[in-house]
Amino acid sequence: MIEKNGPADSVSGEFPEWDAQPEAPMDAAGATVDLEEEEELFEHFRFTAESGQRPLRVDKFLFNFLNGISRNKIQQAAEAGAIRVDGKPVKSNHRVLPGQIVAVVLTRPPREIELLPEDLNLEVVYHDADFVVVNKAAGMVVHPAYGHYSGTLVNGLMYLFQELPHASDRERPGLVHRIDKNTSGLLVVAVNDYAMTHLAKQFFDRSTDRRYTAIVWGDLAQDEGTITAHIDRSLRDRKIRQVVQDGSRGKHAVTHYKVLERFGFATVVECKLETGRTHQIRVHFQSIGHPLFNDTEYGGAEQRAVPYSPPNFKAFVQNAFGVCPRHALHARTLALDHPKTGERLQFSSPLPEDMQALLEKFRKTQAYSPS
Repeated sequence: MIEKNGPADSVSGEFPEWDAQPEAPMDAAGATVDLEEEEELFEHFRFTAESGQRPLRVDKFLFNFLNGISRNKIQQAAEAGAIRVDGKPVKSNHRVLPGQIVAVVLTRPPREIELLPEDLNLEVVYHDADFVVVNKAAGMVVHPAYGHYSGTLVNGLMYLFQELPHASDRERPGLVHRIDKNTSGLLVVAVNDYAMTHLAKQFFDRSTDRRYTAIVWGDLAQDEGTITAHIDRSLRDRKIRQVVQDGSRGKHAVTHYKVLERFGFATVVECKLETGRTHQIRVHFQSIGHPLFNDTEYGGAEQRAVPYSPPNFKAFVQNAFGVCPRHALHARTLALDHPKTGERLQFSSPLPEDMQALLEKFRKTQAYSPS
C-alpha cells in the first residue's frame, strides 16, 4: 500500500488502527443503499428478467431499460464491477436468464447549468491520469447549486483539469462524494469516465476509508465509543438533520470515535463513519450532548455548561469562535483503491490553521491539564 501523507500536525502522530468494523447493510445486489453527502450523486437500479425472456447480454438488457444511458457507459459500469446479477458482479457479455435480478449503480446525471473555469488556487494533493485528490478549504462550496453559481470547487477544478468527465454540461463533473461547505479536508475527483464509475462503486460499497478530526464541546465520558442512531431530515428545518431515537423513521447511522486530546470544556476526537449520512458526525455528537465547537446549525455556536472551564469563560469562548469561525471538522485522511491498478492508496491532510490556532488557544488555558 502506498501512503500519500501531508506534513504532520500537533494533535498527535500516527493514529492507532481501528479494529475491523462490520460493513453497512447491503441490498440483494450487494451494493450499500445510502451514502453521506454523496447519497444524491448515484442512482441504483434493479430489474428482474421476465419468465419468457430469451438469454440476453446484460449490457443489452440494461440498455433496453435505462433511458438516456449509453451502452458504452453501461459497459464501463460492468468493467468497474458495478453491475451484478443475482448479487454477483458480471462482465458486459454475461447473458441474463429469466427470473434473474440485475442491479447496477450509475452516477446520477445532474441538472444542466453553465459552468465556468475559475482560478481559485486549489490545493491539489495528488493527481494522475485517473483521479485528483484535493484539500478543500473551509468556506468553499463543492459544486454549483442554488445561491452558489461560482467560486465552487468544481469551478476551480475546471480551471486546472479541463479533461474532467462531461465538464461542459454537468454541474458536478468528476465528483463521487462531497463534504459540507464549512468542513475542510480531502476529496477525490475522477478525471475520466472509467475512474468515475469505479470510484463511485467504492463509495457505494464503502470500501474507501475516510477519517475526520473534530473538536466537540464538553468532556466525553469514554476514550472511545460508538454512536448508533437513526438520522432523518428535521421536521422543523429541512436543511438540517436530526436523530430519531426510536428508529421509527430515517436511516440507520453508526459513528465510531476515539479521543485524541482533552481540555475539560472541549475534546478532540477522530471519527470513522461505518455508515454515511448527511451531517452524520455533527448530528450524532449533538445527540449525545457534545455538539461540534462553533457549529451554528447544531447547537455548538453558543456557550455551554461544562464541568471545567477557564476564568472569564464567556469572553474566552467568544474569542475562540473568532479564532475558528466555523464548525471544527476536518476530513483528515482518505484511503481508496486505484481504479486502474487496484493499489491501495492513502492520503492525509494536516489540520488547517484555524483549527490549529484553536487548539493552541485551548492548550494555554488553566483548565487544560494533560492526563
